[in-house]
Amino acid sequence: MPRTTRWVVRLLHPFLMRITRRDWRGAEKLPTGGYVLAPNHISHLDPILISHFMVDHGVTPRFLAKDTLFDVKVVGGILRGAEQIPVYRSTVGAAESLAAATAAVEAGQVVTIYPEGTITRDPALWPMSGRTGAVRVALASGRPLVPLAQWGAQDILWPYSKRFRFLPRKTIHVRVGDPVDLSDLEGQELTEKLLHEATDRLVDALTALVGEIRGELPAGPRVDVHTLEKPRTNYSPPTNTSTEEH
Repeated sequence: MPRTTRWVVRLLHPFLMRITRRDWRGAEKLPTGGYVLAPNHISHLDPILISHFMVDHGVTPRFLAKDTLFDVKVVGGILRGAEQIPVYRSTVGAAESLAAATAAVEAGQVVTIYPEGTITRDPALWPMSGRTGAVRVALASGRPLVPLAQWGAQDILWPYSKRFRFLPRKTIHVRVGDPVDLSDLEGQELTEKLLHEATDRLVDALTALVGEIRGELPAGPRVDVHTLEKPRTNYSPPTNTSTEEH
């Protein structure tokens, strides 16, 4: 574990233990060696809370993070010191980011990639359709693609808001699923059709795991991540999304 990561863990771990309850299940499904961890995205707090789960299960957190974050004072230095991988917006830059992620996974590291690429815009916070980065890295490296559903971060910090709600203490739910079966796609040309088929399998698995936590399934069609508008920043959480109600 990088020195910077150890420092951040020592700083945040006691705080997270105080402000959260933890309902973590399925950690025994985490593979050994390198793999791609693919969580749903519901809050700006997700990386911290998912890292809490990872560290407590002996996994060094390493994420693909937006390149603009590396330009922020202090934050950028922490990200670089913790060996996070920047994602660049250009086509060439994106390819380089995925190549770096693939190399890390092949070297036995765990790399976390959000399939949606951004916080969900679904009004009820269900997973949106995915981008293909996570499956590209899994197929290129030949290593497992592991879905991780999480729920509860939105109760502390609602998507695109700046208001924290630490009290009463919130429950952070995590469910690790079985690795997504991509065996029938291995060795094939990575066409857009194949990549989207694999990504659909991943998002279906994530949605089922989130549904397991929430005790319900989506009522409407899946939001298409490729047709998103500017995120809303002034809306309040609907009453039926709280972890404390399930």
